[in-house]
Amino acid sequence: MKALGQYAAATSLVVLVSLGVMWPFMSGAGRTSLLLAAAITVPIQWASFLLVVRALGEPTQFLLRWAIGILARMGAVGAIGLLLPRLAGVDGNVLLLSACGFFFLFLLLEPAFFRGKGTERFAQ
Repeated sequence: MKALGQYAAATSLVVLVSLGVMWPFMSGAGRTSLLLAAAITVPIQWASFLLVVRALGEPTQFLLRWAIGILARMGAVGAIGLLLPRLAGVDGNVLLLSACGFFFLFLLLEPAFFRGKGTERFAQ
């Protein structure tokens, strides 16, 4: 899947730029939290994107898979907020805000990789 490879490269670039920008301003726990947020959100986002991109051109399947991806992201944010801050060496605020920020930026990128992938059926 060409779209998934391009999307994976774009999201990896977002993570690298975010890490590069935020790294100097973080303490040790903040850096750990930032890396952990990236490690959790990237695979979830890639899986959600793959689900959706495979359903392009089928409106019912597209919406169903999109909803599943949204629920997966919401579940991840809930789990991150409730469970992971209890780990030693992790800053819960940085972890939760980084995860939400990564998911938001990744979602903004998604439509750019949908073009020409069966979206002509939606225009009918």
